[in-house]
Amino acid sequence: MSNRTGQLHVVATPIGNLGDISARACEILASVDHIAAEDTRHSRQLLQRLGIKGALVSLHEHNETERIERVLGWLDAGESVALISDAGTPLISDPGYRLVRALHAAGYPVLAVPGPSSVIAALSIAGLPTDRFFYEGFLPPRAGPRRRRLEALASAGHTLVFLEAGRRVLATLEVMVDVFGGERESAVCRELTKRFETTRTDSLSNLLEWVQADSDQVRGEFVLVVGPPPQAPSPEAVSIPAAEELVRMLRREGLGARSTARVVARLTGESTNNLYRQATEEDRDTKE
Repeated sequence: MSNRTGQLHVVATPIGNLGDISARACEILASVDHIAAEDTRHSRQLLQRLGIKGALVSLHEHNETERIERVLGWLDAGESVALISDAGTPLISDPGYRLVRALHAAGYPVLAVPGPSSVIAALSIAGLPTDRFFYEGFLPPRAGPRRRRLEALASAGHTLVFLEAGRRVLATLEVMVDVFGGERESAVCRELTKRFETTRTDSLSNLLEWVQADSDQVRGEFVLVVGPPPQAPSPEAVSIPAAEELVRMLRREGLGARSTARVVARLTGESTNNLYRQATEEDRDTKE
């Protein structure tokens, strides 16, 4: 291996607004020896707008495995490489996983240059719980597998995040209403950071009606955020009547005084002896 160890920089690029590129990302892209890009035509336009001249090589889902040896050769020679996708953070529903895994196995440094991500951007503005979330990415394009995948996620107790294309967003919302229920809180985030950025939060059924009624809302790229299902009340949250009222109710239902005392004691923590006295007093009051 060369005395100068090469390294890979995983660089996030804008998802729409060019102003979201970080100063560090620009510095890295301008300084590396090679830039591996998902689509070199798209990335060349980005670099030109940034005033950066980079040596581009394609790295996409169809050639990633064969590109690994080339990148390893560059790093072995002490050269540096940046990995970028068409938009946002590489590897998040984009190529690069096999490359990064191979470089870790070979002992080369892999450094993050964080920045834009449609997933995090949508979560930050959806107004839904973000303490726990599950990123599903793109659902299967065919109706059957798509429904089965949503059914598997229906009871997940945390927020769900999906990517979707405009041509399928209506069909996806329709099956979400059917599987998750129309009242589920959700958000539709369209064209984030771009000219026609639109975000709307509502129930799934209302969001479906809104998209159906406006043809503009089926254009572009979407992030769909679905909140967790309504939680059933926990045992601690259930309102239990006061001990005196419980004694009265159970005695009127015919439960014996001692049994009533034991049951109410377990429910309320009150003294069994005190509850027994209350139960027998209830008997006397009823007879009088």
